[in-house]
This record gives sequence, structure tokens and C-alpha cells, in this order.
Amino acid sequence: MIVGAGAAGLMTAIWAARGLVGSDAKIVLLDGAKTVGVKILVAGGGRCNVTHHEVDERQYAGGSRNTVRNVLRRFDVPRTVAFFAALGVELKREQTGKLFPVTDSARTVLDALLGEITRLGVTLRYPWRVGAVERTPGGGFVVRRQESDQAIECRHLVLATGGMALPKSGSDGGGYTLATALGHTLTEHMYPALVPLVVADASRWLADLSGISAHVRVDVCSGAGKRLATFENDLLCTHFGLSGPAVMDASRWLSEARTHDPDATLRICWLPGETFEGVDGALTRFGARPLLAWLRERLPERLARALCQTLDIDPAQPGSRLKKEPRRALAHTLVGMPVHIAHDRGFTHAEATAGGVPLNEIDPRTMRSRACEGLWLVGEILDVDGRIGGFNFQWAWSSGYTAGTALAAASASPQASA
Repeated sequence: MIVGAGAAGLMTAIWAARGLVGSDAKIVLLDGAKTVGVKILVAGGGRCNVTHHEVDERQYAGGSRNTVRNVLRRFDVPRTVAFFAALGVELKREQTGKLFPVTDSARTVLDALLGEITRLGVTLRYPWRVGAVERTPGGGFVVRRQESDQAIECRHLVLATGGMALPKSGSDGGGYTLATALGHTLTEHMYPALVPLVVADASRWLADLSGISAHVRVDVCSGAGKRLATFENDLLCTHFGLSGPAVMDASRWLSEARTHDPDATLRICWLPGETFEGVDGALTRFGARPLLAWLRERLPERLARALCQTLDIDPAQPGSRLKKEPRRALAHTLVGMPVHIAHDRGFTHAEATAGGVPLNEIDPRTMRSRACEGLWLVGEILDVDGRIGGFNFQWAWSSGYTAGTALAAASASPQASA
């Protein structure tokens, strides 16, 4: 029995079924949502960023990177590409390194996965929301439907329920209740990852630039100024604050830092690769040229004007008239501007969950639970969250493959499942 028909659950079902072809074992896949695979359908703006060209454990946060590495190696990017190709889904690599289906349609990906579980004889039931799970005296499980007297017994149980991100997809945290009822613990903190940020009033002027984008470096810094994490990518100003890959990658690190350091801050380098000394020197050398002419060669004009306005600098003045203190203030702003963040947009707008079941509670060779015999955990329910760009899907494919193949071996062998 696999609870959750998202990316990790579907992958687990496929590889378990492939390993059990010709056996009497039955695989049932349950999902509580009215539409299966919502996260797949909405990912990548409806195109589904299946994976990334280059994936390793350094692109993930949460639990042990050594464990993440071991799981990723069991089913890496080349195997992922080959797997989807065999299902009729050809992937293309974009300049960012992201891999999308050549159809540019997430439906292509989901239909291929659903078609494969149908071909393999997996039973899919939805909407069938699990309300409780209990152990049986014989060592199996009774899975009970929420607000119903329906129940199904199984020998092996897989939790692929996701975390709390995008709750309308069905991943509303219910899987954590099932996991803890079966003996697992959860990390002390769980918070949205890959989530846009809402600016406080002091930085509200950024929201007034809604629609402006720029290539930046975003730093998460401690209250003492130590850089905790850094990401270089695109930033997007929105009506509520900040979004875009650089900000969304940084979001979980800011949330984590603020749990023990309320003064942790977000800083934006509008000119990535530049230093204060380099920018300050450049500002002293452009003579009679208007300051705005120099800035708009590097930044969108609306952004350049707004930065000057926050510092009470006239952007039309010749560079030679810019005095030392305003010049240095502008240089500091361009390479490390602090942004006042009120809060993030919450799990409703997040793409992943930071936190979950600790990785030391599963065997990374099989994804088997160390706390409960016959239980397996895959995907986002675990304390693993990757950067934006297909990394979380790769974790789903890798952990699902690892669990599915091991589950097939355990189900096929009475001795192995004992």
C-alpha cells in the first residue's frame, strides 16, 4: 500500500510493480486529492521541471548530505532521463540546466507515469484520504479511510504523502500524523521552502517596482553579519515583495536562521561579482556622465532610480558632483543592500517543505523505516529539500526508485519481509 500518488509515490509504485511482475503481490496506490499529481501539473509553470542537468547532495538542505548522496546515486540524472525516455517522454536541457519535456507540458509527464502504473496493474484509488493507520498483530497494517468505515489491510506500507507545501494538492501535513503514530519523530522546526517573501514597510518601495527583474546575488546573513548562505540567480519584484529563483532558494535559509537569530537578514547584491571597492572606484571615475547613465547600463532604469531615491541622490547629476559619503552609500547598496522581510507567503505558496521525518530514521539503502517494521518513507515527508530547478523532483524519483526496488525484493521473499 502506497499512500500518496505524487511523484515519489508513483515512482515507488512503478518500480515495485516492475519487480513483482508475475507474482501474486498486489499494489494499491491511494491519494486523497480529487486530482492526482497536482504538484507535477503545476511545476515549472505547467511545464514540469523534471530534473536538473547536474544534481548532487550540495543542492539540498535538511538532513545528512551523505544520506542524500547515497540515495541520489542509486538513481541519478542519466537514469532518470532514460527512464522517462522509455515511457515516451523526451527531455530537453535549457540554458539554466533545467530539464523539461520537449512538449513543454507537465501533462505529458503525469500521463506517462499514470499510463505505466495502469500497464503494470497497480490499483489507483482517489480521492481516498487516509485518516489513520494501525499495526496488526500479524505485523502488517490496517489503513483506514478518513470519515468512513472503509479499511484496507496490507503487509507493507509506504508513506509518500509529501510535506505541507501547496496543501491544495493534498500534501497538507497529514502524512506527519501517520508517521508519528507509527513511531517516527519530526524535526523541531518545519517551515516553507522555495517560497516568495513579503517585504516590511521599510522596504515597501521594492514592491512598488512590481514586474522588475534583475540578475542578483542574495545573501542570508546572521545578525552579526556572517554570511550563512548565498545564491546567484534572478530576482523578481512583486506587488507583495520579492520572488524569483534567488529569493526562493534563500527563503528557507532565512527562516531557519531566524528561528535562533531574530536579527538574521537578507542582503541583495545588485551587481553580482562586484565588490564595494570596485564599485566605489568606478563611481569616482565617470566624470561628467550622469549617474543614471552608468547605473542603467547595469540595472533596469526604474530600479536604478528607486535605489537613488532611497539614498536621496539625484540620478541626473554628473558623477563628478557625487560627494564621498553618498557615493560610498550607493556602492554599499549596490553590492549588499539589506532588505527588511516581514514574513514569507506560507505553505500555500511554497514549492517544498523544510523539515520532516529525520533521515537517520530510515535506511538509505532501501528507504525502510528504522522505527517500524514494514514501513517505508519516500519523497518530501523526509527532512530533505532541494533548490529550485528540478532538484526536489530528482529526490522523488531517486527515493521512489530505491524504495520500489527494495519493496519488490521484500514482498517477493517471505524471509526478506520477516
